[in-house]
Amino acid sequence: QVRLVESGGGLVQPGGSLTLSCVASGVNFLNADLGWYRQVPDKERELVSRIYPGGPTRYADSVKGRFTIFRDNARATVYLQMHSLKPEDTAVYYCHIHGFDSGHNEYRYWGQGTQVTVSS
Repeated sequence: QVRLVESGGGLVQPGGSLTLSCVASGVNFLNADLGWYRQVPDKERELVSRIYPGGPTRYADSVKGRFTIFRDNARATVYLQMHSLKPEDTAVYYCHIHGFDSGHNEYRYWGQGTQVTVSS
């Protein structure tokens, strides 16, 4: 019933830009924490950015100044705008939602992942 559908990945040249999208359904989006994580083979998934209800954000040091996370609550969508992309940004990017339902039960869900490849 809960779905997180990611899109926007692909091949981009170093220095280029790309915007990822994740549309949520079947979950309370408005009051949830949203995030983007990335993972490369044989390494653990790492935080890229998070955005909290009301707009506060955090970023990994490696992407500060280059990536921007934002949310559209009306569309239940979270975005990751990426600029000045580097080869080391190559990874599978996953969206993530974390929050509490009406009964104050904690939940968290992951999207299926979208591949971002930065290469000439």
